Amino acid sequence: MKNAWLTRPLTRTLTRTLTRRQAIAAYGSLLAASPLSVQELRAQEPIGEPPGPIPPGLIPPVQELVNAAEFEAVARRKLDSPTFTEIAGSERGAFDRITFRPRLMIDSRQMDLTTGLFGQSLFTPVLIGPLSRQKRFHPEGELATARGASAARAVMVVADRSSYPIDQIAAQAKTPLWYQVNLEPDINDAEPDINQVRTRVERAVGAGCTVLCVTVGGETSRSPLTAGIDWSAIDRLRKGIAVPVVLKGVMSPEEARKAVAGGVEGIVVSGYAARSIPGVASPIEMLPSIADAVGGKVPILIDGSFRLGSDVLKALALGARAVLLGRPVLWGLAAYGAEGVQSVIELIQSGFARDMAMCGQVSVKSLDRTVVKIHRR
Repeated sequence: MKNAWLTRPLTRTLTRTLTRRQAIAAYGSLLAASPLSVQELRAQEPIGEPPGPIPPGLIPPVQELVNAAEFEAVARRKLDSPTFTEIAGSERGAFDRITFRPRLMIDSRQMDLTTGLFGQSLFTPVLIGPLSRQKRFHPEGELATARGASAARAVMVVADRSSYPIDQIAAQAKTPLWYQVNLEPDINDAEPDINQVRTRVERAVGAGCTVLCVTVGGETSRSPLTAGIDWSAIDRLRKGIAVPVVLKGVMSPEEARKAVAGGVEGIVVSGYAARSIPGVASPIEMLPSIADAVGGKVPILIDGSFRLGSDVLKALALGARAVLLGRPVLWGLAAYGAEGVQSVIELIQSGFARDMAMCGQVSVKSLDRTVVKIHRR
């Protein structure tokens, strides 16, 4: 049965919600939208000061958490202030300006959330994006993330700048891995040597990675003046690579058209490089125009402040094929290791399934812009 996959994550989420509601009711509270455990966590944090040692019993069991924001609160207690600041918060105003147009009286019992990408059938259109040096957030870093992704049946994109070698990460994974490289220099590094990058890519492909994600646009450059797309470097890297190449960092229709004309097999709408510039549009705001420019010639993926299942539904309705998760995965990792990664992904998967049903949608293939409305403010 097509929707049999829903049972485990969705039942798990409903069970969590019931448990929390019972706990809140026991304290005479009707504020179900303000989870008790998160209130307790925040109440212990002095204003303007970094979090201190974790008091015994303060960190709730992972089964009690019901959304990504709660994992962020726990991660804040687990990490020192500078490290947590790297993954704290995000701008979500663009998501709030997108609302749904639900269809009623639709039988959603045969829901199918599988997604095809580059010859692979994905469990849901929710992937883990490339996240570098994860040992900063948990001793097992990418090893734990790979196990959590596998348990949630999600594809993981392994960053070139990982804390562990690709073969060790691959040994922990039971679901497909992709590999990501940067074509800009890291801080204090010289310009990247394409031959060295190619050697790492070939090692990753040999370890089982099935797609190459190339990040462009000055994501790690030392100066904004170095930002941009070096198309010749991309062409040199692509030669002889036996897996599909996806370009990450596209934020305009013009770049999207040029990428497709240049032969890349997919693009990721991503504004990481410009997120510190005031007034820059978010990826979800640029998605419709980029989707129009691509015209279905290659699949479009997207990242940028995705936290909820409803966020995923909005992106797919506006033209994306799949979504890459970032910070929520690191919150789960920092808070609970592999189990936290699994739990965060499953909560978003379950929320996506629930919101699909509530909007009267039964397949990701049928999603289009009639599902949503974009408001100016």
